[in-house]
Amino acid sequence: MSAVAKRSLLRDLSLPAVVAGFITVLVGFASSAVIVFQAAQAVGATQAQIASWMWALGLGMGVTCIGLSLRYRVPVVTAWSTPGAAMLVVGTGTVAYSDAIGAFVLAAVLGMLAGFSGVFAKVMRRVPMALAAGMLAGVLLRFGLEVFVSMGTQLGMALAMFATWLVGRRLFPRYAVIATLLVGVGVAVAQGLLHAEQLRLELAMPVFTWPTLSWPAVFGIALPLFVVTMASQNIPGVAVIRASGYDTPISPVIGWIGVANMVLAPFGAYGLNLAAITAAICMGREAHEDPARRYTAAVAAGAFYIVVGLFGATVAAVFAAFPKELVACVAGIALFGTIANSLAMALREESDREAALVTFLVTASGLSLGGIGSAFWGLVAGGICLVALRPRGPALP
Repeated sequence: MSAVAKRSLLRDLSLPAVVAGFITVLVGFASSAVIVFQAAQAVGATQAQIASWMWALGLGMGVTCIGLSLRYRVPVVTAWSTPGAAMLVVGTGTVAYSDAIGAFVLAAVLGMLAGFSGVFAKVMRRVPMALAAGMLAGVLLRFGLEVFVSMGTQLGMALAMFATWLVGRRLFPRYAVIATLLVGVGVAVAQGLLHAEQLRLELAMPVFTWPTLSWPAVFGIALPLFVVTMASQNIPGVAVIRASGYDTPISPVIGWIGVANMVLAPFGAYGLNLAAITAAICMGREAHEDPARRYTAAVAAGAFYIVVGLFGATVAAVFAAFPKELVACVAGIALFGTIANSLAMALREESDREAALVTFLVTASGLSLGGIGSAFWGLVAGGICLVALRPRGPALP
């Protein structure tokens, strides 16, 4: 990194951005780390190989978050493919571990080609902004709802965190989420809900597996993993970027994520992609009031991801020590602004309003067909509505 870039990063960095980066990693790990562990076990990984998966995924997410965010000076947040991990849990069959690794490499190569060739960007340019915003709101809705659902099991904690955010938005808006997180941790400690008694610090060691391939691995893992990652992860990721007002060059971003994924796949990086939910945390006003400086939140997230990768399962256990209600509340509250902006953008144009509403509802429903999540089907349903409800031109004489 040049001296100018260093000075620029140090000037733009702020405490809210660092906290937004931490919350991004917290939400990402706390919500789906268990699924990744299950996926590794499903393809026959040993304990050492599972730790290598966490090393490779953490390093891959960290390097791509930092590198791409600094390159384009916009918040680029990457994540592992949670739907891809879920698919591995239920659909790998009896494929050998080395064949699964080969399938990960092939899926990464396909993602790289889809990015650098411009095919993925061409598809995304045909997605209307109203539908993209409606899909984003649908993806994030359940996180906003979880703030109030948590009051059913941890009323004191959730209510204290919500009240802190409310007061903070009025008196110190830049630090409202920080205060909310600190109050949540304080309540958890006071109530004995922070379980960190059996944690121990242990570095993860990378384990290289030479990739092999078989037809069952190609059709049972590689192709479904590529489709699921593109449809259920990268499309919502681009929607977040667009709905947040950033003009990020999508083709090279997707391409370079594919390159990082391909290099790290032999160590267990089964699927890297653009983040959606966690990216919204780094792109909201809580990360920074100035949108041009929010890239520092993604850089901070990248640094935390690298730490997570180096310490593997240990850091995952740290995140698991937080009560789920605390994670749900801080994630939902951090996303309030993004949910509101997405809904406003989705419903702004009257001609697109009903199609955007259908997109929002289908996405929020959690519908899954053919292993592809509701975000993709929300766009499909909204697109059909948009075409069906488009006003007809005047009749020819």
